[in-house]
Amino acid sequence: MKAVNNYIIVEIIKTEPKKVAGLIMTEETDVDNRYIKATVISPGNLVEGIKAKDIVYYDKHAGHGVQYKDTLYQVIRDIDVVLMD
Repeated sequence: MKAVNNYIIVEIIKTEPKKVAGLIMTEETDVDNRYIKATVISPGNLVEGIKAKDIVYYDKHAGHGVQYKDTLYQVIRDIDVVLMD
């Protein structure tokens, strides 16, 4: 599977629940976190500065899911990436 143009295929990195003041914060209760951490699977041919296997953060409202070979990936645009790790 290969992305085209300004699209990027990413796989979400599942994070362990974190503790804040002794309380366990899950994805459902962590509403203040606007960004999702993901691994780049395939950047499109027009994407600059991002390559496969990079760790990126993108807006959780961006993109859409696509299932390929029993794995759920997210397809986002390059402008949705806000940070690289």
